[in-house]
Amino acid sequence: MIPTSEQINDARELLKAFLRPTRLVRADRIGRDTDTEIFQKLETELPTGSFKPRGALYALMKNLEQRSIKGVVAASTGNHGAAVAYVAQLAKLPATIFLPESPNPIKRARIVALGASVMEVEWKAESLGNAAAAFAREHDYYFLNDAEVDLVPVGTATIAAEILDELPTQDVMIVPMGDTALIRGVAAEAKRRHPGVRIVGVQAAQAPSYFRSWREDRVVTTDTCETIADGLATCVPLAENVREIRRLVDEVCLVSEEEMLRGIRALLFEEHVVAEAAGAAPLAALLQNPTAYAGRSVVLLVTGANITHELLRRAAE
Repeated sequence: MIPTSEQINDARELLKAFLRPTRLVRADRIGRDTDTEIFQKLETELPTGSFKPRGALYALMKNLEQRSIKGVVAASTGNHGAAVAYVAQLAKLPATIFLPESPNPIKRARIVALGASVMEVEWKAESLGNAAAAFAREHDYYFLNDAEVDLVPVGTATIAAEILDELPTQDVMIVPMGDTALIRGVAAEAKRRHPGVRIVGVQAAQAPSYFRSWREDRVVTTDTCETIADGLATCVPLAENVREIRRLVDEVCLVSEEEMLRGIRALLFEEHVVAEAAGAAPLAALLQNPTAYAGRSVVLLVTGANITHELLRRAAE
């Protein structure tokens, strides 16, 4: 489902009761040698340190308008789980979050601090989602699956609305692409308001399932998706999501682990912005071929800041 303008306006009204718009900041140093005007959309400023509360809040609150909910369950590599824990706490509901074994400790600690229970599951292609779905059936909980729930991209579309309020004729938006809820929402609103904008998706080279699916116009799965960018770690695309990104996304590129580390470092030292690997992926994509964006206005979506101390040290060194 492509979010409608009515839904996105509704989401903006609902979310403003809980979240402030995030800042759109011009980059001081990155891109200055290529005559590129670069802006950073700092989704790291939201309560859980990532963009995820937008979709989780809208999905849960709209469901609560229609029915009673006993509790909420989610499957996540971390940021979506923290967002669900956050919105469940706001709604005074219990939450259970399924994480892969040995998850990002920063993200796990945030989930626990928000009062949710954590269940760790052996990491396989569909193991997290299957475990969460089984738990939801057993306990009659709402399974807030950000890859499948249609209301989640409505929440993420508010990012594009905020950007275009400030930059109505933006040239390019570079967007991390994990389960695609983010890019589907952003692209739908951006294309509706400014059809000429170019939407570029970014995946980790070691987790290329949606990149390959977009390129081949069919579902392409991968056996593994081991990457430092846990927010981009998807192995099994959904057919509906592939169809939507084929309609909405102009280009998808892959970035290596080393390129993401360089992106983290550049954001940290050049712009004084802390970003996890998925949040630095748009900059990594831009740095692959900076002259391609020369003379254009580019927005990088910095989507998360929940980076481990070890990875931050590794990038800095």
